[in-house]
Amino acid sequence: MNVEALLLTRGDPSPECCNVARVLGFFGIASRILSPDDFLASLRTRHEDMPKARLFCSSEILSRLIATQEASTDERQLWRKHIHSAFVYRGSDLGLLQKLARTLAADEAVLDEIDRYSGDFVVTGGLKEFCGAMAGVRVLASKKGVPSLVALKSGSGKIGSIISTDHGATFLRSEHEGVAVFLSTSKEIVDLDAEPVGGIFDVRDCVLSALPVVLYAKWAFAGTCWSAPETNACLVIDDPLLKPTYGFVDFHHLLTLMKRHRFSTNVAFIPWNWRRSRGNAVRLFRENPGEFSLSVHGCDHTRAEFGSTERRRLSWKTNQAVERMARHESKTGIHHDRVMVFPQGVFSNTAMSVLKRSEFIGAVNNDSISDDSSPRRIKVSDLWDVAVMGYDNFPIFTRRYPWEGVENFAFDILLGKPCIISIHHDYCSDHGERLVTFVNQLNTLNCPMAWRGLGEVVRRSLRQRDVLPGVTEVEMYGTEAQVENSSDQTRKFLIKRRESTPSTIREIHAGPRKVNWVASNEDVHFELEIQPREAVTIRVLFQNPERDEPWTENASYKIKTGLRRFLSEARDNYVIKHRLPFLSRFARIN
Repeated sequence: MNVEALLLTRGDPSPECCNVARVLGFFGIASRILSPDDFLASLRTRHEDMPKARLFCSSEILSRLIATQEASTDERQLWRKHIHSAFVYRGSDLGLLQKLARTLAADEAVLDEIDRYSGDFVVTGGLKEFCGAMAGVRVLASKKGVPSLVALKSGSGKIGSIISTDHGATFLRSEHEGVAVFLSTSKEIVDLDAEPVGGIFDVRDCVLSALPVVLYAKWAFAGTCWSAPETNACLVIDDPLLKPTYGFVDFHHLLTLMKRHRFSTNVAFIPWNWRRSRGNAVRLFRENPGEFSLSVHGCDHTRAEFGSTERRRLSWKTNQAVERMARHESKTGIHHDRVMVFPQGVFSNTAMSVLKRSEFIGAVNNDSISDDSSPRRIKVSDLWDVAVMGYDNFPIFTRRYPWEGVENFAFDILLGKPCIISIHHDYCSDHGERLVTFVNQLNTLNCPMAWRGLGEVVRRSLRQRDVLPGVTEVEMYGTEAQVENSSDQTRKFLIKRRESTPSTIREIHAGPRKVNWVASNEDVHFELEIQPREAVTIRVLFQNPERDEPWTENASYKIKTGLRRFLSEARDNYVIKHRLPFLSRFARIN
């Protein structure tokens, strides 16, 4: 039987209540909206064998519920018997919040209201099971600041701080009548339907509206909500040629760092360079596939080459990139992952459609908004998902730069997203010291990190939940996925993938065999029975696109492309590395 979330509100659902419902829905958690009176009535009729409910309400509603319980022993008994825990967010009445805080603390708890708070937030390291990857993480101050902050100070041992500032606790744990109560001093709950600026979600800008409700939901519904089976990670360096050194990257030194500090590196390789890899670097990559991997970085790496909306040109570009990477693999023996990393992060919806039908398994990108004249609306929920799936259901696995902060990577992990780091060669200008420091921060987060090649990260980035004994529901994102039964018993897996045009699917394979699949509600789904400790690779194959008239680039384009590539390398190897002023005005062309 599913664990239930009860959302209490007076009159029409408040904006906060609606936002909580969206967060719960994102994690696959069932919820009901009730008035406080209906809630109390439901407690009296609740069956003995029903799981205890998880409660969501404002501080005003909980204050009134506590007042009701004070006059009734029966109400207190029903509360202890049928309520697992409660998540409480600040209401409009600060006086009632102060009263509630003192009731929970059983002492003279003091509220401190601060305008324009611009400091850091610290997540406790003492509640590792509750806080997950965020345990012990310091969330650095947002550039926007917090317009209004309410912090709680209490000397009571009955109050445990979960998120705190130098002014006091902003998210805390206590108990009422033996039931755990989690109190957030913020009135706001993140709106998953909002459009984040620039298509990037930054937890530093909404610590109190996003983090408390996610921490509680993941903890309170741990057995039934969507979660990632593992945390996959990879470092991606854009552009380098496979030579012993490129710019500030020394591949031999990088390999030493990877083995010493436990991480993996993918090179986003420009297919135009397929003839130019050199022996020592080739051997290094070929002999260390656990540390090094290759992905596809555009085709010629010209500006916005995958931002076009002309399907014929994009098909030609994609096919040319595939052919060049195949030649490179044949020439060097280095396997490449059929994952696209867009040059300058620019892509169109048409490009995503072409890649999907060209047997790419996914895209990895910093940007989530397409370069179309009327781009698709990107919401917070899209960015919280394992991958952005709004472009013809072909996934964009978002990646981040180190300077976005370990807190953003930790929050992504909490959501179930893979940990993909994006750098260019100049981030290694100090012989990799900054890189190693950052990787060590990630490796000390409260979650085991599985560092893999980028293709494996894409295949293994799933979300799943147990729906019945012996039955697991899985959502896959890439056009390939690896599903693993890590238990000692044979399990049934109900696998689904979002697909709004199922007629484009040619067939679906589970390992070497075809599977029968069904389309419904913009998903395709099928069942697999997987033996204990067995892993199966799922492949969704799409219809081949119709053959268009061949596209060719003129001689001028080819000359400019070659010049661009050589000048870009001169910039990376000489201008940036040695700061040559007479070449600097030619450097910004990549």
